[in-house]
Amino acid sequence: MKRLDLDDLPPRVAQLLTGLAEGEVLILVQDGAVAGRLHGGAPAEAAVEEEPEPYNNQRAAEIFEQFRSVVEDEF
Repeated sequence: MKRLDLDDLPPRVAQLLTGLAEGEVLILVQDGAVAGRLHGGAPAEAAVEEEPEPYNNQRAAEIFEQFRSVVEDEF
């Protein structure tokens, strides 16, 4: 997958790309030929960040034990 950082583009181009409405199509043209099409989608939903679990010594010990048993089985 390729990635294009909108901060690297001129503001007018970035606004054009981010301003596409759902179902709207933006045609990319180069030398008079269609180079690509971008279809506007539904706005991205804000990601809900979950709080990380607090450090749990017992869980860490279980993970380490599983890792150790896998290593011992291999060698």
